[in-house]
Amino acid sequence: MFNRNEIWAGLLFALLLPIVGFLLFYNLFGLLEKAGAASGEGFSASFRERTLSLIALTLNLLPMHLYKRRRWDLAMRGVVIATGLLALVWLLWFGRLLL
Repeated sequence: MFNRNEIWAGLLFALLLPIVGFLLFYNLFGLLEKAGAASGEGFSASFRERTLSLIALTLNLLPMHLYKRRRWDLAMRGVVIATGLLALVWLLWFGRLLL
């Protein structure tokens, strides 16, 4: 983790963590599907991408909790801002598919 109590550090970390998490989860499920351990069919066309992106977004709870324990308010503010922006992007991207 960053050893800085600055907004940019929280923003950067909170933007990178869900992206890396999504890529890891997506590739993991791809490997499980090839091995026959997971189904490639979901409830809808974009179910896997939607669900994995939400799970990846919740990974930001980890640095948020860590920054709260250390009382790094500025870094935590960056995490909250980035999480809010990513949640808005998720809603705009997948929201039309949920209707």
